[in-house]
Parts: sequence; structure tokens; C-alpha cells
Amino acid sequence: MSDASRIAALTAELSEVGADAVRRGLVLASAGNLSARIDDERFVVTAAGTWLDRLTADDYSVVHVDGTVLSGNPTPSSEWKLHQRAYTARPDAAVTLHLHPQHAVVLASLGIEIRLMTLDHAFYVGSIGIAPFYPNGSDELADTAAEQLRAHNCVIMQHHGCTVVGDSVEMTFRRALNLEDAAKVTALALQLGDTDTRFPDEHLPGLSHA
Repeated sequence: MSDASRIAALTAELSEVGADAVRRGLVLASAGNLSARIDDERFVVTAAGTWLDRLTADDYSVVHVDGTVLSGNPTPSSEWKLHQRAYTARPDAAVTLHLHPQHAVVLASLGIEIRLMTLDHAFYVGSIGIAPFYPNGSDELADTAAEQLRAHNCVIMQHHGCTVVGDSVEMTFRRALNLEDAAKVTALALQLGDTDTRFPDEHLPGLSHA
């Protein structure tokens, strides 16, 4: 596959996820940003001010890991550092999604633990990192999120959003969906008066999903 074809395939897949994320209420207006690794030195990321349900091929920037914009849209997302640091911290990550799931952000901001209740939560999310609030686009935001990503595939930045990594667009989006679902289920459990129930630890080793 040629370089151009690979980039086109990645952006097409990211655009589908962006539209689905908006439909599901995981992000509003021009918030959120998506990226995928092209190779060890480059990644493609959504441009500044783009709405995730209106993405076209012109709404992506190709960025070097040193931060240089190589091609595509000349103005990458203000959160490009978040993606850059994620790929540096996680050489195994092929995709990074930054979304604003309401339940996950609210619980994390209130200091309430998001519990993994179901098989899907345990399999796709695994564990959740929490990072404190820092201003949008700041080095502090990118660095603290990346530090959490060293140990977790999902990190929630308090009062902001989540960053999720994975080895494919599909797997990464599945993780983001299950992160928000775990937050919703946690909120429901709390409403029912339950503060302890979690997916049983004895089923975690060798966990598989059909």
C-alpha cells in the first residue's frame, strides 16, 4: 500500500469513528480529536476546529513526532501534543482517541472511582488512569496524560475528557465506548446504593472475549 493510500485509509476510518462518537454523545461541536500512527516517525491527526461528524480528507494534518507539520492541513488540533506524547509513551499504540464522555468525566472530576462491572468493561478497558486538570493544549496536560498511559489504555483528564489508545481504530473506539459505559453503570450502581460491586478478580487472568 502506498503512503498516500495508507493515510487515506486511516483518515477514512477515523472519520467514521468521529461521526459515530458524535451520534453517541461522546463529544460535542468541535471538541475532541483523533489520530493514528502512520509509522514510527509520523502520525495523522484531526485539524484545529474540526467537527468530528463533518470530517473530510482536508481536515487532517500529518505531523512528525517532533511536532513538525509535514503535510495536509497546516493547523493540527491544539491537542496535538496529547497525541504526540501518547505515541512516545506507548510505542505499541497505533491509534489515540481524545473524546469528552460526560459520565466518565463527571465521576472522575468528583473523585468517584469508575468501577468495571461487566466482562466487556474488564476486557476492553482493563484499568483507568486519572490525570489532574491542566489547560487545553498545554505541555502539562499532555505529559500527565502520557504518564498515566504508560500503565493504562484509558486515562481521564479531570474536568476535560479522556484519552484512549489501542492497536487499531476499532479496538480503541471499543475501549472508549466501554469506558463511558462503565461510568454509566457505576452511576447507576451508586443510585441503587451499591458502592462495592466490581467484575470478579478471579476471572481476570487469561480473560478472553468471543
